Amino acid sequence: MQIQKVTDAAFSKYGKIIEGLDCTDIVEAMGATPCPDGVTYVPGDASLEACASAEDIAYSLYGGMPIQIGYCNGNNHKLNGLEYHRDSEINIAVTDMILLIGAEQDIVDGKYDTSKVEAFLIPQGTIIEVYATTLHFAPCNANAGGFKCVVVLPKGTNTAIEKRAPKTPEDEMLVARNKWLLMHPEAANPGQYVGLVGENITLE
Repeated sequence: MQIQKVTDAAFSKYGKIIEGLDCTDIVEAMGATPCPDGVTYVPGDASLEACASAEDIAYSLYGGMPIQIGYCNGNNHKLNGLEYHRDSEINIAVTDMILLIGAEQDIVDGKYDTSKVEAFLIPQGTIIEVYATTLHFAPCNANAGGFKCVVVLPKGTNTAIEKRAPKTPEDEMLVARNKWLLMHPEAANPGQYVGLVGENITLE
């Protein structure tokens, strides 16, 4: 599929580039994090959260709210699923990476057609805000050797939640705190909500 640039106008409905924040210390601290053959996600990492620029992120991008700074690293070439939160997510591209994203507004009757997904290259060093209504999941490789991505979210996001009997259709998608997830049938584990229809997009 076409890989667009994060600077293209098409990205503006999904997020924006953050200017003015120096997060060099967080990027340097990411050097100690693993980059496995698969994908690993850590909601909060103490070494990243101890960086001086963490306070700048909390103040400037979350208005002083408690945040967590973690990472998503590894090797990935498939869409597999799409998630959303009730707030924006901040990503720092430690390496080049590709995001496969869509719009929550295009979920119809609990299903999302993957033909609507768009792909954007996020160059190394770029800081972006991914809006709350943007569907997203693990980045994909832009180069051989994998990707590393800093993930900033409000404190507690993506941590374990006690599942309750659903009262709304959306409750079926809730898999963790502040995490609603639609999986592709090719990638879903037992019990996960299958909400993606169409191709499980693969980037080679």
